[in-house]
Amino acid sequence: MGVESIHLEPTLDTIKAVLILDNNGARILAKYYDKGTAFATPVEQKKFEKNLFNKTHKANSEIIMFEGMTCLYKTNVDLFFYVIGSVQENELLLMSVLDCVYNSVAQILRKNVDRRSLLDNLEIVMLAMDEMVDNGIILEVDPAVLVNRVALRTDDRSEERRVGKECRSR
Repeated sequence: MGVESIHLEPTLDTIKAVLILDNNGARILAKYYDKGTAFATPVEQKKFEKNLFNKTHKANSEIIMFEGMTCLYKTNVDLFFYVIGSVQENELLLMSVLDCVYNSVAQILRKNVDRRSLLDNLEIVMLAMDEMVDNGIILEVDPAVLVNRVALRTDDRSEERRVGKECRSR
């Protein structure tokens, strides 16, 4: 039986990982959705991130096949954004997720996309990631919708904090 005759069942969980690394390859944010063999432990995750960064930090492309996975990435100032999918995953679909990650972060950080700004707003960026991908299933790829949804959530939280402070002060 040839490779052409293998029929792959469609699946919703298309994203294996979303990563944001700094310009030294250190993890800033990592969401692993495939708890299979490649990402089973934090040690294996760190090793994967180090090898991926070493392979991509001087490359000029936006997509590579790496360790049996499709890896799309984008760099800006001192950050590297990665979206990882299976080897047979549609690159255009993965690119739409990568664009959403990058553009959402850019909107959240008001176009000041650098390590310090990201760390200062990490909670909001993490919330955006959770709203975008859940257990490897893509929920949203429109940055405007995503940022609006996150803004509503953070407004609710600040309102809850304000009400909580008022109740405690009484």
